[in-house]
Amino acid sequence: AEHQHARYNPLRDDWVLVSAHRVKRPWQGQLEKPPPEDVPRWDPKNPLCPGATRANGEVNPQYEGTFVFPNDFPALQPDAPEPDDSDHPLFRAAPARGVCKVMCFHPWSDLTLPLMSLPEIRAVIDAWAELATDLGASYPWVQIFENKGAMMGCSNPHPHCQVWASSFLPNEARLEDRTQRQHLSQHGVPMLLEYAEQEARRKERLVVENADWLVVVPYWATWPYQTLLLPRRHVCRLQDLSDSERDNLASIMQRLLIKYDNLFEVSFPYSMGWHGAPTGPYLEEDCRHWQLHAHYYPPLLRSATVRKFMVGYEMLAQVQRDLTPEQAAERLRSLPEVHYKKRAE
Repeated sequence: AEHQHARYNPLRDDWVLVSAHRVKRPWQGQLEKPPPEDVPRWDPKNPLCPGATRANGEVNPQYEGTFVFPNDFPALQPDAPEPDDSDHPLFRAAPARGVCKVMCFHPWSDLTLPLMSLPEIRAVIDAWAELATDLGASYPWVQIFENKGAMMGCSNPHPHCQVWASSFLPNEARLEDRTQRQHLSQHGVPMLLEYAEQEARRKERLVVENADWLVVVPYWATWPYQTLLLPRRHVCRLQDLSDSERDNLASIMQRLLIKYDNLFEVSFPYSMGWHGAPTGPYLEEDCRHWQLHAHYYPPLLRSATVRKFMVGYEMLAQVQRDLTPEQAAERLRSLPEVHYKKRAE
């Protein structure tokens, strides 16, 4: 807790430098602007709102729940041409095809997941699972991710996420596939199933838990209040969850995200995403080494206006964090589970 040391991340096969004493240093650097609190519930100029016109001229339906549509500016397209052959091994290229979709969680722009009801969050989970099934029928990887807040690159104040399906396994997927496969081969148990059992017993990094799920600040966390959401049973893919597991997932997501917002009493920014066994041609292969999980990467460090920067040493040498995962978990764990905006109700 007081002295610097390095911790091994078996999921990424790398190390993180923990320097807990650095959080005591005075801060004279950049201060972020807190997110606006006066977001209108409906704005005809907001392209994600019901009935609004998007950049391509299409008009959104008057949706009342979740709403999925093709990204108007996709990073991946299904009909991209093959790249030219390389004349040297240092200049390689490969085909990259896919589809990109946007999913709105709710018709109201002034809501976020922690302020939505459990049935509304459950509807989001069901929509995620449906997209993972539909796109995963043909694509090897379906990446569901949410960038929340302008600090994390979100350009639109409306509750939504993105889903990118690709013809290839992205870097993080290939890395986690290798490390989890090696762990199962060497130890006879899926890595993250064993890890969840260990963290449930030790409890020092536990944030919230219920009958089917637990959330921890991982032992190897990089970001200050990074968390890992894990199922208790062995499950490979989001679409494999039972009804009760989906209900309990909605509950634990709400509890975690309320704690995040309560930490600095601000709509907490983060990037999150689901990782599970590959799909497409991998549906016919043995993927027992995989365990479904979600990563949450929030940037805030000391307050709503002071963030952690991954620059300099982190980019050129090794990632480094400024407080221990145990300290971060204790702080999150101790926060109330009633949202700060609802305490006066």
